[in-house]
Amino acid sequence: MKKFEIQNVKDTRSGFGEGLTELGRTNPDVVALCADLVGSLKMDDFIKENPERFFQMGIAEANMMGVAAGLTIGGKIPFAGTFANFATGRVYDQIRQSIAYSGKNVKIAASHAGLTLGEDGATHQILEDIGLMKMLPGMVVINPCDFNQTKAATIAAAAHEGPVYLRFGRPKVPNFTPVDQKFEIGKAVVLNEGTDVTIFATGHLVWKAIQAGEILAEQGISVEIINIHTIKPLDEKAVLASVKKTKCVVTAEEHQMNGGLGDSIAQLLSRQLPSPIEFVAVNDSFGESGTEEQLMTKYGINTPHIVEAVQKVIKRK
Repeated sequence: MKKFEIQNVKDTRSGFGEGLTELGRTNPDVVALCADLVGSLKMDDFIKENPERFFQMGIAEANMMGVAAGLTIGGKIPFAGTFANFATGRVYDQIRQSIAYSGKNVKIAASHAGLTLGEDGATHQILEDIGLMKMLPGMVVINPCDFNQTKAATIAAAAHEGPVYLRFGRPKVPNFTPVDQKFEIGKAVVLNEGTDVTIFATGHLVWKAIQAGEILAEQGISVEIINIHTIKPLDEKAVLASVKKTKCVVTAEEHQMNGGLGDSIAQLLSRQLPSPIEFVAVNDSFGESGTEEQLMTKYGINTPHIVEAVQKVIKRK
């Protein structure tokens, strides 16, 4: 099992903030909009350096999406930022009609996604956002795993022509991917090669998958771990190549089982390579208030649950 060096522990939302700041220095067309959550989305440095390119929209997320769509007509590249719950569920109609339907070049920057929002509770812990966004034709869905990758993903999103949903979070997580990485939309990253089982993980669950791989290696199980940072478009070639080798799959994500990464991989395999698959995800449930660790454990999306899923799926080969 390959060893990964933790450079530091940082929240992924800070990776977005740093990526946005760099874009402000290098791309004059990049503008930022926020729904009264500048500090939470780490937009302060961008605003300080580019006050004329920032629009504070207040608690009016639907209006923010409409304004962002309009800005693209003048050639701007807007990053519209708020909490993931408000960036998707509250404004789905505006995203569908004003952004996705006409292919507007809007980047939806969605922070504080998933159970790791902790004590804020079920009303803010959206677990359906990936499903909502990936069902929209033409929408790219990106869910990076650490600070460095989120920064790189933010910069890559600006270079992509068309709507992008960029998901990140509040908790501090191990930062282990390369500082100078090249982020390729739709290109999976093989973190560890193995022969017995493939774990496809996304977002905060990537590090959990690495931890699980270390435990499983001690049990003599060879695990292939793949970081699916882009859920749509899915890297079908990488998925199929790995599963042809290992012949069984575990998916891991901080999202509902229905509509998430596992759903996309299961659809692909059912069409082209039927294989045993287990899902580490929230099973048809809302969250609740609690600490990050309490919630990840209760809802079955922690390292031990990935280990258990691997042990189970291997028996089905």
